[in-house]
Amino acid sequence: MPQLTDQSATDQHERERTGTWMTPAEYGASRAAVWTAAVVLVTDTRGRILVQSVDYRADRLLPGGAVDAGEAPSAAAARELREELGVDGRYPRGLAVDWIPADTPGFPPEMRFPGEILHVYDGGTWPPDRIEAVRLPAQEITGIHFVEPADLPALMDPGDARRALSALRARVNGSGTALLEDGRPTAPTALDRLGVLRTRRIPQHGAWHPGPVPERLPVRDLSAWVFAPDGRVLLLISRATGAAHLPPPTAATTEDAVPLGYRHGEQGAHARTTARLTGLPPGADPEYARLLATPEQVRELSDWGRAGDDELAAVHSARARLGLPVPARTPPMELPGEAALR
Repeated sequence: MPQLTDQSATDQHERERTGTWMTPAEYGASRAAVWTAAVVLVTDTRGRILVQSVDYRADRLLPGGAVDAGEAPSAAAARELREELGVDGRYPRGLAVDWIPADTPGFPPEMRFPGEILHVYDGGTWPPDRIEAVRLPAQEITGIHFVEPADLPALMDPGDARRALSALRARVNGSGTALLEDGRPTAPTALDRLGVLRTRRIPQHGAWHPGPVPERLPVRDLSAWVFAPDGRVLLLISRATGAAHLPPPTAATTEDAVPLGYRHGEQGAHARTTARLTGLPPGADPEYARLLATPEQVRELSDWGRAGDDELAAVHSARARLGLPVPARTPPMELPGEAALR
């Protein structure tokens, strides 16, 4: 009878064990195999998202690509932007990690797509000089475009558009990396539930003027920066469209109201006031959700151009005059139908 080697004896003994034990080879074969990729979400100073055209498909993509064997996803993100856009950088902050199922449409059967884990990194806001420094390669990337977030579904594959919008909302929320499944958050925030940024923002690019509106100018609309005790402000979100905007002064119970400034548009002035929020009246318009957000989050959900920075500075000066703290960035919180905030 042939004698078993020590290793053969060990293997035979282990095979005779009961339970769920597996050999290393069996365990390795049981694990799911997926691809890994990394992309980068970049915006310009107006909050538009950078997408690129490529020579191998009709729809547009965020910059990025496949993670090479043995390569860290963040290193892949930096390498891809260097190769595709000629821009050096590091992107350590993750916005989202998405699980893409193997049965996702659009992959040829012969590719045997096994599913993918895709990392979305924050590329930040690029000023004009950084955008002008982009240099495209001779092949593959045929152009870059900065587009309104709401236009992504018309320009991108559906899953890519969902992922990009979810990652952008995660950036605005500021609460860490969002976990996605096929582009959808597993733990949706208020911005996700309300579909914020799914419709085009209304541009207000007029220069910012501090103080009250001159009598010679007609007031087209009046909205308010209404401060809660923690320094956040009231924000209205249309439940039908996901559009975000500041409320009119009548949307809340306030005190200490004063003019803040205005923008001069073609049809009149867009005037702003500031006030201290003391309560929300019952029976508010059910078409709108009422959220508390930081002034920076309001700015990021709006298309105010460069003058938005001037308005934001005026808002923080008004907050300081009211003796309110600098608010921490947390996901915007939806308020109940009636709330006392003294």
